Amino acid sequence: MKLSPRDAEGYFKKPDPDKTGLLIYGADAMRVALKRQQMLAALLGAAAEEEMRLTRMPGSELRKDPAQLLDAVKAVGFFPGPRAVFVEEANDSAAPAILAALEDWQPGDAQIVVTAGQLKATSKLRKGFESHRNAYATGIYDDPPSRAEIERILSEAQIRDVPSDSMSALTDIANDIGPGDFSRMIEKLALYKYQDSSPLSLEDIDAVAPQSTEAALDDVLNVVAEGRSAEIGPLLRRLQAQGTNAVTLCIGATRHFRTLYTVAADPGGPAQGIGRLRPPLYGKRRDRMLRQAQGWGAAKLQTALTILTDTDLQLRSAGQTAPALALMERALIRLAMLSRARQ
Repeated sequence: MKLSPRDAEGYFKKPDPDKTGLLIYGADAMRVALKRQQMLAALLGAAAEEEMRLTRMPGSELRKDPAQLLDAVKAVGFFPGPRAVFVEEANDSAAPAILAALEDWQPGDAQIVVTAGQLKATSKLRKGFESHRNAYATGIYDDPPSRAEIERILSEAQIRDVPSDSMSALTDIANDIGPGDFSRMIEKLALYKYQDSSPLSLEDIDAVAPQSTEAALDDVLNVVAEGRSAEIGPLLRRLQAQGTNAVTLCIGATRHFRTLYTVAADPGGPAQGIGRLRPPLYGKRRDRMLRQAQGWGAAKLQTALTILTDTDLQLRSAGQTAPALALMERALIRLAMLSRARQ
């Protein structure tokens, strides 16, 4: 059965011990891993590893030895309590073994928990879980964490007195950094506030928040797409300090503008095009990409992609003598200027 992102959040908090299994898939391995950890902790409790109620196995091993999964599912534990078999980084090559275990599962067997990368709708593994009457499949997308999710993370860290301004600051940080970095930041915050019962202040957050000297690639691309050419240079210098090279920047820019073109060129218009993206976009990121696609239009975005393709060829050319980052900066400034030109 399919589990929607909204329902999945509740299920991760309180999983059903009588279900056959759960497939969690998504492009961001860290987000998938955090959800899997949350679900298994809620299902099995904190002592599952010590009590041998959790069995782990890589998905890559199931192709060579498919029987090991069913053996683990059927094995009788030494300790009472729910059991689970966790299959990590599975793909369709592991599907025969996993789907066979789903079919042979009986009440009292260990629950089958599988994680995977991004899976197409036609994936055998995904279809097997979605069509099963007693198992779930849910996708984890790269949308920013909801307020409820942030509150859950804070509650687990025993941080409960959070004024509105501090919550707003945490929400902004969660939107800017990856889920793993945010979880680690909250762990530091919990240690920082240990035995301190005062409300969480902005100063407390500043003391443990990641340094804001890092420039995300998305920041540069949004600045370019929105025509803010004066901001490109400083952001590129910061990216360069992080070790980002020109080819990586060009690949990211091409991906961003190709997505905008897909939205703008949709026969039903950008509003329909944004809804057809897979994986889908949500929240502020969705609104921002839609505004950019509407502002550019398909014709100018086609020109932008031509500029990026030419730049990519120049960067990879053996005879290229100009500094690579300077070449990329010139291309991004051209794009920013193009965004302000009339169609």
